[in-house]
Amino acid sequence: MTRQDTDAETVIARITTGMTVVDATGAPVGTVDMVQRGDPNAVTVQAPTTADPGSSLDELIESAAVEEPDVPADLAARLLRTGYLKVSAPDGAVYAPADQIATVTDQQVRLSVPAADLAVEE
Repeated sequence: MTRQDTDAETVIARITTGMTVVDATGAPVGTVDMVQRGDPNAVTVQAPTTADPGSSLDELIESAAVEEPDVPADLAARLLRTGYLKVSAPDGAVYAPADQIATVTDQQVRLSVPAADLAVEE
């Protein structure tokens, strides 16, 4: 584990849902909806694209459920490994990797990138 990994884990551990998120320019992005710590061993698995017509209703509902993070597979794998925030924004949810978190205060998370650089939920 590198020092950067440890720093990101320490920072993300101080974040709670409901905190205000601002981007690198200080512009409001939204509020923290979910905090996910990183797992260096995380892998993603693609869900089947079609349900078996003989499946039970529970299995069909499970196959249609959205897994977090809801982004392209390569980005999802990175987010799961590094940790991330899901931020509820006025135009929908966005994701911020732990390495894009600049500072955390009691009330606010400041990112190191502009809001336009954040991954948008699919």
